[in-house]
Amino acid sequence: MKQMSYSRSLAVEDGWDVIVCGSGPSGICAAVSAARQGQKTLLLERYGALGGNLTLGNVTTIMGDIASGGLSGEIDRLLHSPDTATGIDREKAKLRLTRLISDAGVQFRLQTPVTDVIREGKEIRGFVVLTPEGPACLKGKVYVDATGDGYVAAMAGAEVMYGRDGDGLVQPVSMMYTIDGVDPKNTLTCCHEEHTTVMENGVEYLALCKEAERAGRLPKNVSIVRLYHTNVPGERLVNATQYNGCHTLKATEIAQAETILQQQLEQVNDFLRREVPGFEHIRVRASADTLGIRESRRIRGLYELKAEDLLRGRQFEDAVVNGANFAIDIHNPSGGGQSETEGCPHQAQPYDIPMRALQPLGLDNLVLAGRCISGSHRAHASYRVMNIAMAVGQAAGCMASEAAEQKCKVSELSAEAVRRRLTDQGCTLRGKTENK
Repeated sequence: MKQMSYSRSLAVEDGWDVIVCGSGPSGICAAVSAARQGQKTLLLERYGALGGNLTLGNVTTIMGDIASGGLSGEIDRLLHSPDTATGIDREKAKLRLTRLISDAGVQFRLQTPVTDVIREGKEIRGFVVLTPEGPACLKGKVYVDATGDGYVAAMAGAEVMYGRDGDGLVQPVSMMYTIDGVDPKNTLTCCHEEHTTVMENGVEYLALCKEAERAGRLPKNVSIVRLYHTNVPGERLVNATQYNGCHTLKATEIAQAETILQQQLEQVNDFLRREVPGFEHIRVRASADTLGIRESRRIRGLYELKAEDLLRGRQFEDAVVNGANFAIDIHNPSGGGQSETEGCPHQAQPYDIPMRALQPLGLDNLVLAGRCISGSHRAHASYRVMNIAMAVGQAAGCMASEAAEQKCKVSELSAEAVRRRLTDQGCTLRGKTENK
């Protein structure tokens, strides 16, 4: 690809203590956490609504567990999330999340993508953003990358990890959508590959899905059509579309994936209408506004969380999240189903996330939040889910607050000071352990 250089003058806005990029669940928690600690906080979002995958991605089931409490539980209650098998109302979520950050004193800008990072030495000196008035530079003391894709850290020159060992492939992309028109008397749901359900015509649902995929009545590699309840009778949240081999950092491949997934959506609906009793009159009520990306960049930090840490339930002295728990849920990068065990992902034990995994190498005033923190491909498959990402976001907000107040490097933060901030915000953290 050809390259060119140019220069221009930018309008500068400064005075913030903490600037958070990305308003998904993790970014919201980071911003609220920092603002509640008295930091002048700015939250930037490239799209026109808050919530990231929870709202714009239509991933309305909030999954994962943590033991440390705090903002994740507060948001679960705010959004009336009853369980991991029931989708929330994403339109109400947009409004309630906006109220949450406003009440905390967070300033926020929608439709404001970060297009570049100004770096001097090991410090970020500002974000270049696109505004209706043109490009501008926003300056703070400490910055938080909650973009999911880690693109702020990447633009700042952080070390990037991508894909699984060996072939570099990432988990497939998808498009979540909601249907209505289901017979209100029909109770069919299917949340995972172990969910055995016999339909009212006597056919086992999962077996039907697998046979339909083999026969070409479902898209390739779509051997399960996951159906979740919502709070509205006659609705289902559908997680079924899948596109393998998409490089999630290349614009042309993302555009191609969007088109293919829209086509898959119609094929899945045709299958449901023709073969599933009670679904004869379904229609699409809402589809995701953004591509469902499970995996992209992971940023190298002071510690790289490993799958072995999760499988043995490792505890850390510098833990900022306790009791994180979700399966090592790797949707097969090169085929259908799970990549490691047929229909049954490896189950993690409740594990800690250390502060060091949120501290990127080589950048003194940047904190990582959400799924771009430092971890392996396998470990990422567990901590990428929303409840865990929210807990990580709250920790990132406490780290940014401590660094701003102490005027210290992120790599020099005191774990005990950050942990005190978290406990002051309602998180329950274990004491020190001998595991180092």
